[in-house]
Amino acid sequence: MAFHEVRFPTGVSLGASGGPERRTQIVAHGSGYEERNQQWANSRRRYNAGYGIQGIDDVHAVIAFFEERRGRLHGFRWKDFSDFRSVAPNAAVSATDQLLGAGDGAETDFQLVKLYGSAFAPWTRAIQKPVAGTVKVALDGAPQEAGWSVDTATGIVTFSSAPGAGVAVTAGFEFDVPARFDTDFLEIATPQANAGDIPNVPIVELRL
Repeated sequence: MAFHEVRFPTGVSLGASGGPERRTQIVAHGSGYEERNQQWANSRRRYNAGYGIQGIDDVHAVIAFFEERRGRLHGFRWKDFSDFRSVAPNAAVSATDQLLGAGDGAETDFQLVKLYGSAFAPWTRAIQKPVAGTVKVALDGAPQEAGWSVDTATGIVTFSSAPGAGVAVTAGFEFDVPARFDTDFLEIATPQANAGDIPNVPIVELRL
């Protein structure tokens, strides 16, 4: 299997449904009290792209994409229109959106991340598929126009010179979700000529 650095048709994913899934084990005691255990440290996103298909052209685009990925075999990029920026979807990306870490004078590599929540139990998500040309970086709040690069296949920002000790490394970006089809079969309906639908096109996030 491989990962193809290509995005699922965005005209279809725009109308998709889905979102984050977590796995929690709940044991209910006879007293009514519960024990809750988190089985997954990180959430995993699921989607149904079938809701985004608007006609026969969309059907054709999904078939072509599915066949080239060989069904569930190869991964791809997915744009989640509910969560695709380092800030809220309608906010402007800035170089100070997310804290990647602090310099120590030696480390040159920093993983892009996005923090969810603030007061109780914030969750940090590793961002591995940033969109080329959207990443902005700052050191102690000062935007950096040069002296760094980003690997869009891994989300790792690399500085040519290590940031000094205690220097805040921040970034802003747009990103995709690494994903794959969660089926090897597309059930296509064609009720009439030049009309078609695929009611169920399951997509699941890949953990890389």
